[in-house]
Amino acid sequence: MSSPAERVTASLLRGWGLPDPGDSKKSRGEVVIVGGSRTSPGAALLAGEASLRVGAGRVALAVPQSIDAHVGIALPEAGVLALPDDAGAPLEGRLRDQIASADAVLVGSGFSDADETRATLSAVAAVGPGILVLDAFALGVLADVDRSSLPENLVLNPNKEEASILLRRDLGEDDEADVREIADRYAAVVNCYGVVAHPDGRVWRVDEGDAGLATSGSGDVLAGAITGFAARGLDPAHAAVWAAWTHGRAGRLLGARFGLGYLARELARELPAALRAVAP
Repeated sequence: MSSPAERVTASLLRGWGLPDPGDSKKSRGEVVIVGGSRTSPGAALLAGEASLRVGAGRVALAVPQSIDAHVGIALPEAGVLALPDDAGAPLEGRLRDQIASADAVLVGSGFSDADETRATLSAVAAVGPGILVLDAFALGVLADVDRSSLPENLVLNPNKEEASILLRRDLGEDDEADVREIADRYAAVVNCYGVVAHPDGRVWRVDEGDAGLATSGSGDVLAGAITGFAARGLDPAHAAVWAAWTHGRAGRLLGARFGLGYLARELARELPAALRAVAP
């Protein structure tokens, strides 16, 4: 029998705590965001900023060569790496080295082609990142990828449409059961609309949030926050729970100030204030 979901509170998170940030950016972890496209360059930028906003020490954005210069200007705090023109080519040089050394890697934000996404995901997985977070198009192709080719520490961040694709059926009325099923099927930690499930059966429910979170780019911010917390040294499940709560609290803070209509980039900037409420 599955255990009931544990409600996530500020008190629970304080009890878990966060890794000591140390006195150097190197001690707070390194993130690589693999994503972006000419039609959606902002997704990787939002994810990268969110990783930094939750305390990750260093972030590199691996994006198509067609947008790498623009992305570097838009987020000067991040390093920029160019993906190979051939998405199926083995990763080499500095790109491979940074993915191999990263504490957490995110794939999918802003990609717009299923075949290229599948090939890029396989190429990244072949490098062997310690923690891999998947979002957006990377979730859409996951059902066709051999799970054994992916790292053991895998986190999925689907919206409801992507959750349905992962299940290969429409979602039911029991959201916890659906998220548990995805976690079990893909042997991954899964975060979906405030429900975080671990493949071992543990489940958490995050009730923080605001209607304004349903805005373009919000999921990219959430995926980046998960990756940032994981890079800081949290295990994948705790990283997903911390990110879901912080993302929801940031939305609630913005909603209280502005009402409906705040932007995802404002949501990313609000993450430190949300985090300070739990970890001053």
